[in-house]
Amino acid sequence: MSAPIDTAPHDGAPGDSGESRPLLRLRHLSTDIALRRGTVHALDDVNLEVRPGETLGIVGESGSGKTMTALSVMGLLPSGGSVVGGEILFEGRDLRSLPPDEVRRIRGVRMGMVFQDPLTSLNPTMRIGTQVAEPLRVHEGVGKAEARARAIEMLRRVGMPRPDKIVDDYPHQLSGGMRQRVAIAMALICSPRLLIADEPTTALDVTTQRQILELIDDLREEFGMAVILVTHDLGVIAGRADRVAVMYAGRVVETAPTAQLFASPRHRYTEALMESLPESVTQETGARGRLYSIPGLPPDLSRPLNGCRFAPRCRFAAPECHTTEVPLSAGEHRYACLHPVTATTTATTVRAVPVSPPAEEPEAAPEPILSVRGLVKDYGATTGGLLRRASGQVSAVAGVSFEVRPGETFGLVGESGCGKSTVGRLVVGLEKPTDGQIVLDGTDIATLSHRERRRTHRQVQLMFQDSYAAMNPRMRVDAILAEPLEIQQVGDPSARRARITALLDQVGLSRRVLERYPHEFSGGQLQRLGLARALALRPRLIVGDEPVSALDVSIQAQVLNLMRDLQRELGLAYVFISHDLSVVDYMADRIGVMYLGKLVEVGPAHDVVRAARHPYTQALIDAVPSAAPGRAAPRENITIRGELPSALNPPTGCRFRTRCPIAEQICETEPPLAGDLHQVACHFPLRPEPGTTAAPTG
Repeated sequence: MSAPIDTAPHDGAPGDSGESRPLLRLRHLSTDIALRRGTVHALDDVNLEVRPGETLGIVGESGSGKTMTALSVMGLLPSGGSVVGGEILFEGRDLRSLPPDEVRRIRGVRMGMVFQDPLTSLNPTMRIGTQVAEPLRVHEGVGKAEARARAIEMLRRVGMPRPDKIVDDYPHQLSGGMRQRVAIAMALICSPRLLIADEPTTALDVTTQRQILELIDDLREEFGMAVILVTHDLGVIAGRADRVAVMYAGRVVETAPTAQLFASPRHRYTEALMESLPESVTQETGARGRLYSIPGLPPDLSRPLNGCRFAPRCRFAAPECHTTEVPLSAGEHRYACLHPVTATTTATTVRAVPVSPPAEEPEAAPEPILSVRGLVKDYGATTGGLLRRASGQVSAVAGVSFEVRPGETFGLVGESGCGKSTVGRLVVGLEKPTDGQIVLDGTDIATLSHRERRRTHRQVQLMFQDSYAAMNPRMRVDAILAEPLEIQQVGDPSARRARITALLDQVGLSRRVLERYPHEFSGGQLQRLGLARALALRPRLIVGDEPVSALDVSIQAQVLNLMRDLQRELGLAYVFISHDLSVVDYMADRIGVMYLGKLVEVGPAHDVVRAARHPYTQALIDAVPSAAPGRAAPRENITIRGELPSALNPPTGCRFRTRCPIAEQICETEPPLAGDLHQVACHFPLRPEPGTTAAPTG
């Protein structure tokens, strides 16, 4: 057995309590990444601290340095990475000055880390119990039987259902939320004093995200540990962190207590991030103004930088900002800005200006471009190995009906596994329905053959969540954009070339990108290319399947603005699929809420979000983290627990009843029916809160 780790304090004034002394302190931390093309100065003079029992939130765009800060602390830098300056003081000792073996033991026992994607951080060939127990066996020398027992107990403490069974499963057998619980159990199995969570909820829907964040909060209190929460989601930070550090281009540009920072941001970068949020223009009146979009891109950190690093993208930058390097100010609320936001400017700049109200609708609404009626999609389930046998039907979509009119956006929301993406694939013809109608411009395309269906591709196109995965990595942009034109035999080569250049102009990309390959683009540029490809055949309807879910808020704002601009310019209709209600509220005219294959509520966007009638809809709304001033704490109205039931054997009656806090006996036997206009499929629909008014429905 190795010697016990020394946990005695090594700094601080005599008589200081352990609670007042920082558990982790970063002093002038600098990290470089050596590449063939040069050295990237990923972190430059970072100063942060976190105290026992405290949650520190670190936010910023991709490339800001927030994840690199976490990896520097944990000693998990990528190949070529190294800490080149400063101190990493943990429990009073500088980890950079300790022997490697001792540092490994400290980082394995006293610190834990939860990664963004648990599927890639878990070993697909090892059982869950073996992976959770591994830190105990490696760092504490615990026997196999005891390690398994402690792994089961830890899985139970993180809310894993049937932990004694789960320990023998493999990662691919678990849902995303369950895999994240496994990752948390692994990080906590040795009872660390510091937990670093790097984007722990980015890929999760809002209800699972809320469960994971509440779990981290509960475990923080139970273990008395400190938490560093790394995320680009300002709402997550607003509701969970005690203090916030905003990073940009490898530096901390603002830090303050959470409530103070969100009520009164001082750095112009923080202000710009907040203005990029969809809720910044919809939270009060429902008016949908244009989102602020931060121009340009973060700087190249392999080159020398002068002055304020945000100055080239800042609308308030003065000449001195480009030459003067500004340190963080003193005090509790610290910021590095020559022209900070003041009390008089906050009210006018922190929220985008709403556009003029739309003209009144004509008495006769246009005919729907898309009419989905009683849509059903079942998949055959099989069990066994080589000799597989049928084991039932998976009810993915069960009697879904909705309409989309020209120039309208219909938002489709719900948890992962609810069937919303399946509906999108059915509408664009990637799947064939089991039953029901998909009427596009008066033609039921569900009955067409594959060859006949190709003609409809000119009218309806799909915009994928991951545009990079949807593109052939061996094809250049010109070939990618020309492909649908060639398949549909649209025009001659000259006409196609003209169409491609026009598409690039429409989505705001330079014509120079035609010679490049998909891997050479950023996430936002890839989504612009994905939209350009969807527009190539001049469709009337685009189905967007989570088109902005993986983007930073600033890039998300650019794509959402672009989609709305093109909608007005071209008269496009959208089916906008997302688990993010704030984004759908901003984009959609009407919203449909799906649960386990069924639409449980459909209505005007303003009514659904601000006067929800179905308890599931209200639970989704309550789970959305908000960065709006005055709404930093998560609301506690309706909370749903547990995992989504299996679509192989859905509950009888109301499918939501097994997770509904107000379900009664009738919900078990009688399927609820939806009404008209603002439709809600619930036996006990909610009433709007006093003072809440629904928008006129026309």
